[in-house]
Amino acid sequence: MSGSNLSPPAENPGAHDQPLGLTVHSLPAPGDAMDAQARRTVRGRLRMLAVFAVCAAPVIASYLTYYVIRPEGRRNYGELVDPQRPIPELGAATPEGKPVALRSLKGQWLLVSVAGGACDPACERHLYLQRQLRESLGKDKDRMDWVWLVADTQPVRPALLPALQQATLLRVDGAQLAQWLAPAPGQQLADHLYLVDPLGNWMMRFPAALDTSGAPRAKRDLERLMRASASWDTPGRGP
Repeated sequence: MSGSNLSPPAENPGAHDQPLGLTVHSLPAPGDAMDAQARRTVRGRLRMLAVFAVCAAPVIASYLTYYVIRPEGRRNYGELVDPQRPIPELGAATPEGKPVALRSLKGQWLLVSVAGGACDPACERHLYLQRQLRESLGKDKDRMDWVWLVADTQPVRPALLPALQQATLLRVDGAQLAQWLAPAPGQQLADHLYLVDPLGNWMMRFPAALDTSGAPRAKRDLERLMRASASWDTPGRGP
């Protein structure tokens, strides 16, 4: 039919002439963004502290067991050092003259004696007791090193060397060593045996002039410490 409009009529004339509707969303305020970042930082730090607490729990528990939760009547033969003293940044040297950091000894229990290279009879007695005490620990002996720190420039007597095959022998300046270890009042540095934990802390000093009569009591102290630290300390020096 002529003049007919084939396009369907608009159902709502003028609808296309209406303005577009826009929804405006407000942007976050700068303070809100900073608060969110602060909350994330706090949560991250709390997670890190939680992980640290889980890792440190066995160490803390073993020390609480030994130092705080003690059975009635128990007495240590060795004197506990309070506060404990960590190994300082001191240089040492092997018998061959190779430089070694004293802190490289960390990672094992250490039973330490100090004496000059000439090694008088008291020094020889200490070396003997160190070896015997370590051997007396049986299966736990691999968790402990016995260490002789030579505190002067005198050469070590060759006759002693065969008996020192399993010992750690290092030469350290005596004056610097006194920054870490200390004798009881009225005693000399060489008069004692010293015990250092795997974390590198000097934590016990055995009585001066320790001999075979006192060795069983020293052994009991060592055995208690081995038991208290068994959950976190293993044989061998870690990285």
